[in-house]
Amino acid sequence: MTEIIVEFDCSAQGIGVLREAAYRIIGDASCQIETKGERYLCRLTPKKRPRSDAMGGVALREHFLDLVTDENLREKIAAETSGVRNLILALAFGALAGKHEGAGLPSSP
Repeated sequence: MTEIIVEFDCSAQGIGVLREAAYRIIGDASCQIETKGERYLCRLTPKKRPRSDAMGGVALREHFLDLVTDENLREKIAAETSGVRNLILALAFGALAGKHEGAGLPSSP
């Protein structure tokens, strides 16, 4: 099977998301990401494995696009919930520090 090229506009798509999607598709294809002008070119080369062979070029391209979409959503959710996540962590670690001090254990410098 030949390589599949998926293009993205640099202003619309972050490189981090593409790297995450490339990592997640590693079992089915290798992904080389290049920058050409204002575009990212993702070159997918299917691996010689039964699942990859059965998948076909169109399905592999669609799977990669699905992974990119998923990573975009994960990034959006992480940004939207970072304040709440940080508050929960602060409260949890604050409670642990209180227990540590209340147990009569020496505090760390």
